[in-house]
Amino acid sequence: MNIVVMGGSGLIGQQLAIRLRAAGHAVTAASPSTGVNAVTGEGLDAALAGAQVVVDVTNSPSFEDEAVMQFFCASTRHLLAACERAGAAHFVALSVVGSERVPASGYFRAKVAQEALIAAGPVPYTIVRATQFHEFLLSIAHVATEGQTVRLPPAPLQPIASADVAAALADVATQAPIGGVCEVGGPEAAPLHELVRRVLLARNDRREVVCDPKATYFGTPLEGRELIPGPSARIGSITLAQWLA
Repeated sequence: MNIVVMGGSGLIGQQLAIRLRAAGHAVTAASPSTGVNAVTGEGLDAALAGAQVVVDVTNSPSFEDEAVMQFFCASTRHLLAACERAGAAHFVALSVVGSERVPASGYFRAKVAQEALIAAGPVPYTIVRATQFHEFLLSIAHVATEGQTVRLPPAPLQPIASADVAAALADVATQAPIGGVCEVGGPEAAPLHELVRRVLLARNDRREVVCDPKATYFGTPLEGRELIPGPSARIGSITLAQWLA
């Protein structure tokens, strides 16, 4: 297959391109660094020429509410139009488990808007919703740090290794579009504060992690299991302990 990976220079995009090439597919890894900008449309037609499948794993450089909404709406509109012109048969997009359940988050609202554009668009599609990545647990700690204290809520999270996300996307990209959503998550769910505590301990980071029900997740309150995937989700194989090791 001729597959274009939008966001091909990022954490997921690089691993996805490697997997697809190893399986014998022709892969174009496109990103602003290669002259392809989905937000402006620059270089899209040339990059997508002859593409059978387009996988969108791009992410906004800013998480500010208005900026992130503009990013996902503009990039998705341009990508869908370019896919239609190229005759692509499958558009795959990476989204986030539970986005529709956390409306207080501008980032999640933008992902919901992106999914709606894809569902209403002209290209057969599959949306892959993933849980938070192991790789970003340290970033959660940094955002929640005051002095030497990390305050996080006890809401459960089921983080997944980026390698498992790339594997799921590679499988989806080489199958027929489902015209809907599938979910992927890690093999273990645990309270958010406990997951971050494990990461800091493994790194010999002396910050104290405090369970605070009033604390937020990237500024957004979590009431319960909003970010946990459903029972039909594909489950990754790499535990947090294995990833840390």
